[in-house]
Amino acid sequence: RFANAMVRPPCGARAGCAHTRLFTRRRREQVATMFNTVSGKRIAILGFAFKKDTGDTRESPAIDVCKALSEERAKLAIYDPKVSREQYYEDLGKEAMEKIEIDEDPYVACAGAHAIAVITEWDVFKTLDYQKIFNSMSKPAFIFDGRNILDHRKLSEIGFTVWAVGKCMKKVLDTEGSPSP
Repeated sequence: RFANAMVRPPCGARAGCAHTRLFTRRRREQVATMFNTVSGKRIAILGFAFKKDTGDTRESPAIDVCKALSEERAKLAIYDPKVSREQYYEDLGKEAMEKIEIDEDPYVACAGAHAIAVITEWDVFKTLDYQKIFNSMSKPAFIFDGRNILDHRKLSEIGFTVWAVGKCMKKVLDTEGSPSP
């Protein structure tokens, strides 16, 4: 139900932007509503930087998403190609880091996960072997595309339950080809 209500904010990730805060809150809610509870569920977070091609995490929606999911006792595995371990500590705090797995390989982060949340639009996420990832995940396997960069039709055909920001999944699955970002 959140998928139809969410839209990409026009202001990007500027500090203090009400649209960005609403977008982040709704992303967090959508990930949480994939299950009755996220407690004890492994969720792979793909992307932690606020945008691709940087290790900069200022105003990154991933910070709030990870904090909220951690508070609800989800087991997080995070992969970002450029964010340093020190930056995760700074953004999430030492206590949270004791409960979060940081991976240097997206396949390791996704292995055994109940869900994947794509938070940053890294190009590498478009080319991952999602069949291999699906085979390694707990079932049912969910994927939340928070940046609309993935081929939702293909993911659904593999077996994923796909949620995407601003997309009605019936429309995504009824159209030809992959959705446009």
